[in-house]
Amino acid sequence: MNVPSKIRSPKGPHIRDDDPKLSFHPLLHLFGLWYSLASLLHCNEAASFLHFLPFSGFLSGAERCHPSDKTALLKFKNSFANPDQILLSWQPDFDCCDWYGVQCNETTNRVIGLESSVQLNGTIPSVIADLKYLRTLRLRKNPFLVGEIPPAIGKLTNLVSLDLSWNNISGSVPAFLSNLKKLWFLDLSFNKLSGTIPASFSTFPEIIGIDLSRNQLTGSIPESFGHFQGTVPTLVLSHNKLSGEIPASLGNMNFARIVISRNNFSGSALMFFKASKTSDTIDISRNNFAFDFSEASFMEQTLVELDISHNKIWGSIPSRITDCVMLQSLNVSYNRLCGKIPSGWKMKYRSEPFDNTSYLHNRCLCSSPLEPCKN
Repeated sequence: MNVPSKIRSPKGPHIRDDDPKLSFHPLLHLFGLWYSLASLLHCNEAASFLHFLPFSGFLSGAERCHPSDKTALLKFKNSFANPDQILLSWQPDFDCCDWYGVQCNETTNRVIGLESSVQLNGTIPSVIADLKYLRTLRLRKNPFLVGEIPPAIGKLTNLVSLDLSWNNISGSVPAFLSNLKKLWFLDLSFNKLSGTIPASFSTFPEIIGIDLSRNQLTGSIPESFGHFQGTVPTLVLSHNKLSGEIPASLGNMNFARIVISRNNFSGSALMFFKASKTSDTIDISRNNFAFDFSEASFMEQTLVELDISHNKIWGSIPSRITDCVMLQSLNVSYNRLCGKIPSGWKMKYRSEPFDNTSYLHNRCLCSSPLEPCKN
């Protein structure tokens, strides 16, 4: 399902102009030009084009690529402001199933995967909807990819993975993405998206991971996120401008990872701390949470990372936290905690106890690795 991000380029062959076995081939000169280009530019795409050239449908006469898919891909490329500088292997005379960043189904030969991190300059074109068999769409790390997420993406109902991260996409997070009922992974992180999180995202029946971090989202977490209709996804919403209290309904969900750091949430986050859950990561740091930490319970067999730092959390650190055998990272610093730091950790994969940076700047925590408690 995944589209390879890098294709190894072969060493260029030594071709003699007077070789009788090769002199008949009408594309020999073109082959040499492309190899020269790859050598001069050290370009992965040009090199990968060479890799496929001897075996392409153009040479063999048996092109696998479906004509409508090739047309859509060429329109996709030509929609950008710099088509002559990107996707160099995308040439109409060659099989699109051999193009860099394109994956075809081995049985039907329809395009099922598209990946590009090659400085796309412009907006995502609506012609993307013509690639109706796409299962993976990964357009990431394109700083000149701008504009809004087009409605055309909501028509790609076969998508299982949508990654538009590390671009400069703006506008809202569109609710029409919830039409993608086969989606497993949604990553819109590191963009300039604004507005609220669509409540309809809770209707994804098979979603495993949602990452909306590093945007400019506002509002609160939808109450509907306490009622995911299918699997319960990893939820990453950090580095936004989200605010308000966490809906109590989220306590009904067993999130594998909940990362909501660097927002402006307030109130309690105790709904994430239940021994019956199987979370491996809880990061609620750098918010305005205020609750009694002594009431927290923990996932003894699964919790690996816990960060509640930079909040207004009070109470003591429960001694039962030492039963978290998988714990490897702990940060409770910059809160209002008091009392003795628990000892007797039972961690399997960490031989040393946590140092003082895990506990600094609290109201009155004491004992190792901080100052001894006063009688």
